[in-house]
Amino acid sequence: MSELQNHSSVGQALTEAASPTRKRPKPGERRVQILQTLAGMLEQPGSERVTTAALAAKLEVSEAALYRHFASKAQMFEGLIDFIEQSVFTLVNQIAEREQLGANQAAKVVTMLVQFAEKNPGMTRVMVGDALVFENDRLQQRMNQFFDKIESALRQCLRNNDSATPTVDAQVRAAALTAFVMGRLQRFARSGFRRLPSEHLENSLSLML
Repeated sequence: MSELQNHSSVGQALTEAASPTRKRPKPGERRVQILQTLAGMLEQPGSERVTTAALAAKLEVSEAALYRHFASKAQMFEGLIDFIEQSVFTLVNQIAEREQLGANQAAKVVTMLVQFAEKNPGMTRVMVGDALVFENDRLQQRMNQFFDKIESALRQCLRNNDSATPTVDAQVRAAALTAFVMGRLQRFARSGFRRLPSEHLENSLSLML
């Protein structure tokens, strides 16, 4: 449960990337502020589709100002997806380097994903697709690919030390673990973030692994 102790939430990470003292942010800093605000709006339980008008109002700028930094709202969501992918797969790689192959390594990956979701509720809505329902189809495709990569990483965790390729058992377990994580994240998002995905996590992983 220690992988995310030193890892900031999206709000913290994006805030740290921008200077708090500059009254007129540089272009890159304004992009960070836009993504931070979008992520924050997605964290509101029961919130409906986030519009550029609402986002601009929250930032106290015009919609035209948003489009000076992002060509479209889809590009804003792509910025959030970039953050998810970079954060999660950096941690997956760290786990792979620190832990031996096997059930413990796979459990660490699942635990890290659950912790990431709990620290970043708005990102969870992106990960499970709730925030992407009315957006460009390619955004959902990217999240589908994200979970395909997670499943692949879990297969590698569960492969035998003496084999370069996962066994059928490893493939089945990896698919089950991925479905389990997706289900937990969906329940978390759709319960208004009340049902934590870490609920009985250790016991659940013990049964599955």
